[in-house]
Amino acid sequence: MSREVLAREAINHAFKALKKRHLIEEGAHAPAYIALSRPIISQGSEWKEKAENLEMELQQCYKAQSRLSEQLVVEVAESRALKASLQEKEMAIAELEKELNQTRDECSQLKTDLEEKIRALELLMVEHQELKAQLEQMAIKAKNAEAENKMLVDRWMLQKMQDAERLNEANALYEDMIERLKASGLEKLAREQVDGIVRRSEDGAEFFAESTVPSVCSHRINAHEGGCASILFEYNSGKLISGGQDRSVKMWDTGTGSLTHNFSGCLGSVLDLAITHDNRFVIAASSSNNLFVWDVSSGRIRHTLTGHTDKVCAVDVSKVSSRHVVSAAYDRTIKVWDLQKGYCTNTIIFHSNCNALCFSTDGLTICSGHVDGNLRLWDIRTGKLLSEVAAHSLPITSISLSRNGNVVLTSGRDNVHNLFDVRSLEACGTFKATGNRVASNWSRSCISPDGNYIAAGSADGSICIWSISKADIVSTLKEHTAPVLSCTWSGLGKPLASADKNGIVCTWT
Repeated sequence: MSREVLAREAINHAFKALKKRHLIEEGAHAPAYIALSRPIISQGSEWKEKAENLEMELQQCYKAQSRLSEQLVVEVAESRALKASLQEKEMAIAELEKELNQTRDECSQLKTDLEEKIRALELLMVEHQELKAQLEQMAIKAKNAEAENKMLVDRWMLQKMQDAERLNEANALYEDMIERLKASGLEKLAREQVDGIVRRSEDGAEFFAESTVPSVCSHRINAHEGGCASILFEYNSGKLISGGQDRSVKMWDTGTGSLTHNFSGCLGSVLDLAITHDNRFVIAASSSNNLFVWDVSSGRIRHTLTGHTDKVCAVDVSKVSSRHVVSAAYDRTIKVWDLQKGYCTNTIIFHSNCNALCFSTDGLTICSGHVDGNLRLWDIRTGKLLSEVAAHSLPITSISLSRNGNVVLTSGRDNVHNLFDVRSLEACGTFKATGNRVASNWSRSCISPDGNYIAAGSADGSICIWSISKADIVSTLKEHTAPVLSCTWSGLGKPLASADKNGIVCTWT
């Protein structure tokens, strides 16, 4: 085509596009043209109404904004409070977690301890079962030993009865001999024969004299402060030895009532005394758990015998050898001592404490009086119990052996004084009196050297003298103003001595 034709077509196309655009713009401005074509007054009222509506909406928006602001403040305050509470709870949770961890640790430790305790308990149960089995075995052995012991005691008692029968026969022969010899004027010779032993050969027999019933207080000695619990005479002598709570041991001349020796060094109250048969050594049983041995000639302590664990309340020396000493204490033991070496050679353990004891005349047997009221005989060599008898209903306080060794006198807190045959332990006399009350657990009574009388002090300060043959009181001595704790008879037959709780010692003739 030619250039003119192309130009003409381009111009026509441009006119069509402008026309189309104009129509579009005219349609877009049509509302404006209509509005402009309305009256000005009507348009003003519409605008005013719209403005009022918009103002009301604006006020409502302000009110809504105010309410929302107030709610926002409240919400913020609540949010802060919740935040603080949350922090507190977080802290509490942290502390609880800490305590929980500690509790878990403690629980773990307790669990470990419990496991250890369970293991220990199981071990103890095993040991208990073993000990129980051992105890059952020991009980069987003890039962068998008890049966064997009973059999041996029965055999021993039978032997003793047979011996007693033989002795009774010998005594009957002896009495028959006395009657026959009286007719021929040989009574003195008969007195010298007792069980084949000549009395003249007995140590100290030349000093022996018949005992007299005392009636007069010849001396009243203020011997000790705080009480005097034990007194005894030297063998075949008139010298009296006393021991008191003032921890002193003294020797007195009963002829003049004067002090001749004062033995010091005891560490406790003196509860009992003994002297060797050669009068060389004095032995004191003390509340300090010891025994003290003095040399009479020098006045010095020769031995201090230790081994008891409680107060020593009784002591005696063998009547055969001055070497052997026996003691009893409140530790439930009886100990045998070698005085020459100064140590214990045997210990007897028994369930009942011993208050008083003495040696038999042969020096092989111990007679002991116990808190349970029983009189018991022991073998000094083996420590075995030979026999026993229920002598009193309350504790025994005193044991006194007769000069010939055949009879033993016991006194008890039941205020009864009994005589027993040492060979058979049969009671051969019971003595008691109204008002005669034993003053203490270690109140000592005595039997006269000739075996005819018994002397026992009382809590009211009196002393009762019984005749053994008459079984009745022949004299009541009154001089003490305090309970009488001890009585002892001189081996010469007189005087009788007594001591009380105020430390006063009286001699009676």
